[in-house]
Amino acid sequence: MTAAAARFYAQGVASTGIDVITADAGVAKMSLYNNFASKAELVAAYLEQRQEEFLALHRRRREALPTGARPGERALTVFDAYVEHAEAAAEFRGCGLLNAAGELATGDPGRDAVARHKAEVEDLLRDALTPRDGERGADDVGGLAEHLSLLLEGAMARAGLEGSTARLHRARRHAAILLAAS
Repeated sequence: MTAAAARFYAQGVASTGIDVITADAGVAKMSLYNNFASKAELVAAYLEQRQEEFLALHRRRREALPTGARPGERALTVFDAYVEHAEAAAEFRGCGLLNAAGELATGDPGRDAVARHKAEVEDLLRDALTPRDGERGADDVGGLAEHLSLLLEGAMARAGLEGSTARLHRARRHAAILLAAS
């Protein structure tokens, strides 16, 4: 899985063959097929792994918040997890999920998985923005969550094209301004 993830992120899903993955991993092709029935299944596992990496970073950031953190502070943890995940890449190429989805045909289960993962990010924002026990919140939590999600994903797309996380840092600053005003 490590070899596949590195190749898929660096070179793309379509241009990475099973032979190069098994060579990188130092395993026989049958070893790979004992764990994954097809390349499509391996790609699905890669997409799940990428999302789980992000979710683990986000959980850690949410758990580190002080008790009573405000909705805006909770929402910014999503941006922080994106930045951390991006900065962990040896050579940043943007969102691994979106990169893979761009190579997959419409209707491919991998594209559907990426769509679900991106909806999950928006749900994390919506949950973060939902007022808790007497908190004041935004008038339109769903609309603000969607707005922040679009800001984040747009920044990720541009950051990937530029090979720099600077856009993600700016998006976080813009999000903080929006959240302070809501």
